[in-house]
Amino acid sequence: MTTNLWVKQRWFDYKLRWDPEEYGGVEQLYVPSEHIWVPDIVLYNNWDGNYEVTLMTKATLKYTGEVFWEPPAIYKSSCEMNVEYFPYDEQICFMKFGSWTYNGAQVDLKHLDQVPGSNLVQIGIDLSEFYLSVEWDILEVPATKNEEYYPDTLEPFSDITFKLTMRRKTLFYTVNLIVPCVALTFLTVLVFYLPSDSGEKVTLCISILVSLTVFFLLLAEIIPPTSLAVPLLGKYLLFTMILVSLSVWTTVCVLNIHFRSPSTHNMSPLVRKLFLHFMPKLMMMRRTQYTLPDYDDSTPSNGYTNEIDVRDSISDFPSEFKDSQESPYDNGVQQSIDSDNVIPRNLTPEVLQALRAVRFIAQHIKDADKDNEIVEDWKFVSMVLDRFFLWTFTLSCVFGTFAIICQSPSLYDTRQPIDRQLSEIPLRKNNFMLPPDIVRQIVN
Repeated sequence: MTTNLWVKQRWFDYKLRWDPEEYGGVEQLYVPSEHIWVPDIVLYNNWDGNYEVTLMTKATLKYTGEVFWEPPAIYKSSCEMNVEYFPYDEQICFMKFGSWTYNGAQVDLKHLDQVPGSNLVQIGIDLSEFYLSVEWDILEVPATKNEEYYPDTLEPFSDITFKLTMRRKTLFYTVNLIVPCVALTFLTVLVFYLPSDSGEKVTLCISILVSLTVFFLLLAEIIPPTSLAVPLLGKYLLFTMILVSLSVWTTVCVLNIHFRSPSTHNMSPLVRKLFLHFMPKLMMMRRTQYTLPDYDDSTPSNGYTNEIDVRDSISDFPSEFKDSQESPYDNGVQQSIDSDNVIPRNLTPEVLQALRAVRFIAQHIKDADKDNEIVEDWKFVSMVLDRFFLWTFTLSCVFGTFAIICQSPSLYDTRQPIDRQLSEIPLRKNNFMLPPDIVRQIVN
């Protein structure tokens, strides 16, 4: 954590006292800090190796021996990041200041706003000159005085530890990461709404899977590398990737069922009862009934009849066949020609061949209709599975999204950021834009 600040320090040095009357009424001096004694206050948990203040500004001396020193400093402190709830996370960082050389008996550190009898200061950092961050909100900045014994020390060393509680601003991550991920998750549901005949179901699944891989790469660049916890967004991406992988697997199975035929698969009675009668009612699906063409004897001959009423069409034969004693149509008996045994033997070869051809075509069309009915049954089974997975994945996406994202405690944290309340810089910027008379009223 990089912090730009002023280290306000005040102490008493009895060697620097004087009588103003002896020095022409001078009560205050500005002297280089290198020429006086200054406490060696360092940042214990520094990150870059710069423990002390690097810019030695002048100190303010008062005739009472009181010394004020406010050097500016840029500290880089180590802060353990907890990315478990990223990007809806809160981070707690510490800055531990203390004397490196002098123990608590020699230099007793106290906060400037510390009251007697208490070692805690609720607002330990002056935020009046704080520039609001575009990424973090500051919730708490307490300061605590501690005394700690170190090895081989007889006296405790005192230090002041500042605790910074920050909450991440989530608008950027919500718009650029969360919303696209949620959209990709619900695109997975549309895979099962896409008709199997389109031939693009697997293509859509693979496209979503590739998009999620890109989001994983973006996530790896944004968050710090750590193996202590899986980020909240990483959990959601992993959940989405599992859903997409399952959708690829289920889509392949559904397509396999969709393109089945009677020559390769037989539908068992259990499958027929479950997917053609029970589950369609459960999924609120209604199937258009498939009916085979009617092949009754009363149906007029249209080239597709399977049975030939020889009596009705006997007038079409030559007269020598009608009076033949071998004719099977005597006494008005109606017979159907289903085999070679009932075909009159006294017909010409051309007529016999035509009758056999008509019978073959009719039987072929009838078998094709039955096969088509079975194919339609398999297609309807695939439609039922698509509808089942559509509802299953929809519920999984909805509950999974809320269950993962709503885990973050910061979503239920109603604390208001104190930096917006204490910082005076936004007010100054607004005053620059106001007319002078209004600025005078605000100042007065």
